[in-house]
Amino acid sequence: MLDVCLLGTGGMMPLPYRWLTSLMARCGGSHLLIDCGEGTQIALRKKGWSAKPIDLICFTHYHADHISGLPGLLLTMGNAERTEPLLMVGPKGLERVVTALRTIAPELPFPLRFLELSEREQEFQAGPYHIRAFRVNHNIPCYGYSLSLPRAGKFQVDKAKALELPVRYWGVLQRGETVELDGRVYTPDMVMGGARKGIKVTYCTDTRPVASIAAEAAGSDLFICEGMYGEKEKEAKARENKHMTMYDAARLAREADVAELWLTHYSPSLSWPEDYMDEVRRIFPRAAAAKDGQTAELRFEDED
Repeated sequence: MLDVCLLGTGGMMPLPYRWLTSLMARCGGSHLLIDCGEGTQIALRKKGWSAKPIDLICFTHYHADHISGLPGLLLTMGNAERTEPLLMVGPKGLERVVTALRTIAPELPFPLRFLELSEREQEFQAGPYHIRAFRVNHNIPCYGYSLSLPRAGKFQVDKAKALELPVRYWGVLQRGETVELDGRVYTPDMVMGGARKGIKVTYCTDTRPVASIAAEAAGSDLFICEGMYGEKEKEAKARENKHMTMYDAARLAREADVAELWLTHYSPSLSWPEDYMDEVRRIFPRAAAAKDGQTAELRFEDED
């Protein structure tokens, strides 16, 4: 199961009813944060979740509304007596940017590790997540992220019994390891069925609606995408500043055939996103105007 919480849905500046951009994902004790806008700590507290166990922070880019909450978050994690390393991922320049922000958080009881993205598409494993980062089209280097939880096939008891393999070795093969017994080698493919559908979440913000986004989001269980403007008169402004309208996001969701779309990263001028959703849903019916604290529990297809 994957818990996803959109902690903040605002762009540019925080509002009394809307914090800046941030997303938390939790799976099997592993906590992942994407972006850390101003107010992220307060949103976490309101949700009842802790900052201490965050293993990984991914940044889309380094505009202030996506990273200004980081120094305070690091201090809170340090004050909670965290000692485990923290991995940070983002476009080139990440270590330089974080080092500058740490002028006001110079001493931490845990080490920071950095993975700077340099390719247009880059994949890596972090805890239970298979993560794919992909470049989008903003006015500075910016990435979207797809988080996937792959799922192995079912253990085939009848095949294990036919091989006369003792039960104590079944779990070893389920973990993907090889067993050597009485001169014979047993491999996982001998007892495991084909891979099953996993879980996929794609997060994308601060970009123009380029075709590669739909390709990266294809088949996602949840697509969280910038819908900065709903007002038709703001379309030219969206193009000029390399952002998206709510309708751009809906068209990408339709092309990618995602299960659900959450709009986020609203302009401060967009007071009531829901006012524009009738037209958005005419393009993509499974769309929602997300709010701060919106949460989903995503489960594997046959998981109770």
